Amino acid sequence: MPTSKKTETTSPAAGRRRELLATAAEVFAAQGYNATTVRRIADAAGMLAGSLYYHFDSKESMLDEILATFLGELWAGYETVLAARLGPRETIEALVTESFRQIDRHRAAVAVYQKEARHLADHPRFGYLAESQRKFERVWLGTLERGVAQGVFRADLDPGLAYRFLRDTVWVAASWYRPGGRHGPEEIARQYLSMVLDGMAVRP
Repeated sequence: MPTSKKTETTSPAAGRRRELLATAAEVFAAQGYNATTVRRIADAAGMLAGSLYYHFDSKESMLDEILATFLGELWAGYETVLAARLGPRETIEALVTESFRQIDRHRAAVAVYQKEARHLADHPRFGYLAESQRKFERVWLGTLERGVAQGVFRADLDPGLAYRFLRDTVWVAASWYRPGGRHGPEEIARQYLSMVLDGMAVRP
């Protein structure tokens, strides 16, 4: 899976690069990739467009690094979950929690991914997006199917439908979640899982 394109460092240049990527992600999320110009990103960053080219050769390179960094961290978290070899329910709980943590860390990048992934799928530079989508489905759908087979989830559950529901309802949170709000990612994950796995109604 893709990882961050730059080695993590504490140098001022690296710090400035991260700031510019964060700004670009917010602009891409708000305006869309195609509608965003390098000048617009530079304006949001408080610099001249020419100065932005000192750090990046194009807005495509910025988008590539934003998405690759997000997906690299997401899959590092998922691989930790999978390596623990938990039961189906516990795996779903851990995947959901890790997903909300990534939304907390990369909210704008998630929003950009949701808007642009389909359009970028056929672009050679972004071939890893389709690879990530296929791997994501195998992990989540496979866990649900295992849960049905083991009697952890209901026998009448349609794993494919459940997968789409979980996928869409988790990641849409990027459209409303704001870091530093009333609830952190772990609490949001806990309440989400309680509703999905145990229901909302009080049981007699």
